Amino acid sequence: MLVAALPAYTAPKGTGLPLPRFVSARANVINLRTGPGVQHPVEWVYQRRDLPLEIIAEYRNWRKTRDWQGALGWIHQSMLGGRRTFIVTGAKRPLHAKSEENAAVVALLEPGVVGKIVECPDASDWCQVSVGAFDGWLQRRTLWGVYDNEVVR
Repeated sequence: MLVAALPAYTAPKGTGLPLPRFVSARANVINLRTGPGVQHPVEWVYQRRDLPLEIIAEYRNWRKTRDWQGALGWIHQSMLGGRRTFIVTGAKRPLHAKSEENAAVVALLEPGVVGKIVECPDASDWCQVSVGAFDGWLQRRTLWGVYDNEVVR
């Protein structure tokens, strides 16, 4: 009797991108699930496009994420994009015209404001950002969506 050899099992691979990493919400409504699959219950619904999220694990097409408040859950990869965004945390934050503490303030950003990260230069405590019609610089420690020594271009 001949027995056919079964193909070797290969564990599902992730994207190969570094973990953890920041991404952003691609849609206006995103379900955060308790596990990696639609069979898992929805624990939370995000209703904010461009919200920054941190990917901390991958399983097939699912990404385990953490938000700025520490909430963990799984989101389908199609709901996430590579655009780098941030959310203002803590108190009101001054948006400066230059990457200097004494530079003119072009806007005062409220906690919860979401914007786009334009760049975070190497060895800088500042990130250039865009929020609506305003462009300027924020101190890196005042926003959530970028790591302490990360370079964003």
